[in-house]
Amino acid sequence: MTLELTPNSMKRIVIIGGGISGLAAAHRLIEINKSSRAPIQVTLLEADSRLGGIIQSETRNGFLLERGPDSFISEKPEALSLSNRLGIESELIQTNTKHRRSFIVRNGKLRPVPEGFQLLAPTRLWPFITSDIFSLTGKLRMSADLFLPRRTANGTNDESLASFVRRRLGREALERMAQPMVGGIYTANPENLSLRATLPRFLEIERKHRSVILGMWKNGRTAKITTGVSGPRYSLFLSFAKGLQTLVDVLETRIEETDVRLNTKVKSLERSGSLWQVVTDTGAVFAADAVCLAVPSYVAGKLLGDVAPQLSSQLNSIRFASTATINLAYQRKDVHHQLDGFGFVVPYIEQRSVLACTFCSVKFPNRAPADHVLLRAFVGGALQPEMLALDDSEIVNKVESDLRDLLGITSKPLCSQIARWNNSMPQYEVGHLALCEQIERELGNFPGLALAGNSYRGAGIPDCIKSGESAAEVMAAQVSTTVR
Repeated sequence: MTLELTPNSMKRIVIIGGGISGLAAAHRLIEINKSSRAPIQVTLLEADSRLGGIIQSETRNGFLLERGPDSFISEKPEALSLSNRLGIESELIQTNTKHRRSFIVRNGKLRPVPEGFQLLAPTRLWPFITSDIFSLTGKLRMSADLFLPRRTANGTNDESLASFVRRRLGREALERMAQPMVGGIYTANPENLSLRATLPRFLEIERKHRSVILGMWKNGRTAKITTGVSGPRYSLFLSFAKGLQTLVDVLETRIEETDVRLNTKVKSLERSGSLWQVVTDTGAVFAADAVCLAVPSYVAGKLLGDVAPQLSSQLNSIRFASTATINLAYQRKDVHHQLDGFGFVVPYIEQRSVLACTFCSVKFPNRAPADHVLLRAFVGGALQPEMLALDDSEIVNKVESDLRDLLGITSKPLCSQIARWNNSMPQYEVGHLALCEQIERELGNFPGLALAGNSYRGAGIPDCIKSGESAAEVMAAQVSTTVR
């Protein structure tokens, strides 16, 4: 066993996990060090052979493939702020201004999401009335929301997405819109997905306006919804000209002062007096004044099993789903659909293999050579875990079959690439925020211990950056007041 110590005059913070949360934490500590009279030694331990976690961009034969996320939302400022501080804001790109809409599959056909429809409810009347996504009966039931009373507040003020939508808008609104649009974002079962943890604004709309539709119309008039836009607010989505990997690559160069150890898997955490001891699977031990667990909650729970059993149990209670992304490249002439949108989602009741598909070469510029198309499909999640039990070729074949039917594709792809993300999507189930509060209270019993990542209070890139930077600031403040 090898024990690695820092000089007595210097404090050490160890970050476990080199995904975007861990990188953000390391970078924030470097920023703090620049203005500190007592710099902190930062060590980052990553089990993989590279940094960045699920953010992976690759160029192949002129196609820019994103194996993980392909964008982040600017409404949450942390990713944009970090890009500005890194000096790479000039490399940011917006979605194409044309075709800012999406589709939903109904009866094997792609139907455009009505203009102004925001995830659960319409903000414009006529596009909703004329849409062929919903039946007449379904539209009448959704319209009943205008007259229904608000729910009497309960003790937790939490409710599942499915319960909320059925109660306010009806079963068809849930099955045809909310489940694929919202459940798809979180790859979750809407029967379990916490509305308070994911879309609290809809609970607030009901509280304030009583009717969800009425509240959406009022908010839509205030926000001046852009004509021709449907589904997510695509003007808020940003990426980099050369892919999201740009953010990881630049962060890696800006944390050169950090002691980065790749291929280093942490086995356990131990407590020795005022110090934490981080034990790796090779027997190396890093003594640290503070530790940030920037890993999924179930990994953090395993590491804390001996030293913090109650916290470990709480962390292990957060469930996860697995997904896979499949990039497929085609010649444009072989795809008969007009591709006049950014992609489509598939309701579970359609019984397809594909959860959703992004038209990457439409959504962002320079993702494919001229006269070619790049598509990216998604499979798995909480509702279709059986897809991840298939081998790669079986998954690709099922995806190709769905895309042939839905997009009129007449040839095999020029190339395809599959990326599996096992246990990558935390399931924010009803009561999730209350659980997070319990975790945070228990965490307070362990000075110098911090958590970061998508397991807790947001799954997007800005949320992960925020969690990493917040953890860094808390740890830096704690170690500056301790005496070894």
